[in-house]
Amino acid sequence: MQLTKDAFGKDFIWGVSTAAYQIEGAHDHQGKGPSIWDIFVKKKNRIFQNQHGDQACDFYNRYIQDLPLMQEMHIPNYRFSLSWSRILPDGIGRSNPSGMDFYDRLIDLSLELGIKPWVTLYHWDLPHALEKKGGWVNRDVKEWFGEFVGTCVARYGDRVKNWMVLNEPTVFTAAGYFFGVHAPERKGLGNFLAAAHHAALAQAHGARIIKSLQPDSQVGTTFSCSHIEPFTSREKDIIAAKKADVLLNRLFIEPLLGMGYPTKEIKILNRIEKYMKEGDEKELQFDMDFIGIQNYTREMIRYAMFVPYLQAKIVTAKERKVEMTEMNWEVYPSSIYHMLKKFSSYPNIPPLIVTENGAAFQDKVEHGKVHDPKRMNYLQQAIQHVYQAKREGVNVRGYFVWTFLDNFEWAEGYRPRFGLVYVDFQNQQRIIKSSGHWYANFLK
Repeated sequence: MQLTKDAFGKDFIWGVSTAAYQIEGAHDHQGKGPSIWDIFVKKKNRIFQNQHGDQACDFYNRYIQDLPLMQEMHIPNYRFSLSWSRILPDGIGRSNPSGMDFYDRLIDLSLELGIKPWVTLYHWDLPHALEKKGGWVNRDVKEWFGEFVGTCVARYGDRVKNWMVLNEPTVFTAAGYFFGVHAPERKGLGNFLAAAHHAALAQAHGARIIKSLQPDSQVGTTFSCSHIEPFTSREKDIIAAKKADVLLNRLFIEPLLGMGYPTKEIKILNRIEKYMKEGDEKELQFDMDFIGIQNYTREMIRYAMFVPYLQAKIVTAKERKVEMTEMNWEVYPSSIYHMLKKFSSYPNIPPLIVTENGAAFQDKVEHGKVHDPKRMNYLQQAIQHVYQAKREGVNVRGYFVWTFLDNFEWAEGYRPRFGLVYVDFQNQQRIIKSSGHWYANFLK
């Protein structure tokens, strides 16, 4: 049977998601300060083909055409992020009037077109000025972030009623502060544990500030997650999979829910206590109105003696010879079902919203059209799995596709395309793909 939007009920939230650095461009326009990504992309061989987000989709100048395109696709909710250094060029202190005005115009036009704004406050683009002071490794980041949150809510809170505090803290702390493959390319366990604890404090602190300034708002935060399975039924692989689960799925949600850090499976995580002060345990906790789940694939894990701290490694999709996306991730749309079930099994979990889900496949323009059956199939199956979870009692209230426009995909550059809308980065032309036409039809 063909699933329809109506099956989810009239209050179910449908939308698309984007992020500031990935689409806006205008990287140094009109008083914007540099972010850690503006700095990182200028270093040689950090990004695929040395690409950068200086222009990206030029959304800063083209939102006037892009938002009506979204309306034309019947998309009623738009999740986007605010660039911290566009609003506060030095991260704290003086604000940038033209940066603040840009988001005023973006929010106002969205509302005028009947599109509800859902704002992410931190989507990885820390102001470079704050990185110079230690960034997420410096405990003061909690207060810096608090100032930014307060500035945004005071300015936009009269029109924005749905807020997301952080985007995927596991990814930006691990990739940016442990492995050094993302900005600001720091490495090592000490940097990671400090950054992780301060991000966990900031996610609760940010939410408290929003609620204190705007008690009637809906406040959540988002987590990356992957369905984890042991590669074999060997005890060592099962233990390795549990460790991977801690790191990829449990590290930030559990302290937020008041359960503390999940240190039992990974003893080395106990070292996070070095960065904790009296009262932090309580400070980490906050009653969110919703939790954003962001899922793309599953990971198979096996024991690996020589991997430090974890003794666990991912058996890649390539090694397993399974169908892959352009990100080299396994095509596994049912992963979203498993993650919704997993998160909903926490006793005091708030309602869930899928705030990102999608797939990157190669796209070709033929006769002015982009036919992308693989992406369409992935999204249809994923939505079917969300429906299944909902039918089985999971309190899931929404689904946002990643992403609206093909964009700058961080270290992968412009190669992987996730968009419902194709972007020609040479001339900034937009073409709605067949997946976009399908989604528009589904939402109509």
